[in-house]
Amino acid sequence: MNKLVMNFLVTEGYVEAAEKFQMESGTEPDIDLATITDRMAVKKAVQSGNVEDAIEKVNDLNPEILDTNPQLFFHLQQQRLIELIRNGKIEEALEFAQEELAPRGEENQSFLEELERTVSLLAFEDVSNCPVGELLDISQRLKTASEVNAAILTSQSHEKDPKLPSLLKMLIWAQNQLNEKAAYPRINDLSNATLEDPTV
Repeated sequence: MNKLVMNFLVTEGYVEAAEKFQMESGTEPDIDLATITDRMAVKKAVQSGNVEDAIEKVNDLNPEILDTNPQLFFHLQQQRLIELIRNGKIEEALEFAQEELAPRGEENQSFLEELERTVSLLAFEDVSNCPVGELLDISQRLKTASEVNAAILTSQSHEKDPKLPSLLKMLIWAQNQLNEKAAYPRINDLSNATLEDPTV
């Protein structure tokens, strides 16, 4: 159980909690905790809209991440374009789209479609009523930050998703399946994980 908790803390980037948990439980993390700080700095840069800084930090961590993952690099560049549009830098956004993203769109149809969606933001004065306005939502930044985080974890030979949430979902699914077939001791409150006797 301790390894599952440590896996969650490391994957989600809770450095201080992982350090305290290591001291209290004696559970060793499977990666150097210092790398978590670097990974979280990249994630924070994307989440705050500073994509150029994020790209630089990713390259400092491991230049192969972006070299070997063209989709991730495109999504970071797309996020950079979104930030230019968000900040009203229309001419700079058009120039950036033309020089940096259009050539990638020519190579990959899905990139071209994503680029067209993003550039269509420029056609609307009021982006709140724009059909692709969700690209300007904070959730788009979070999605890109998550993708970068997963790529960094993968490059460090670590799982990109924590195991604990998946195991809890599996437990709930299994209990739901068993509810239809048998009476059994079940866990109703996941926060304390106490087995409760079946009601007959």
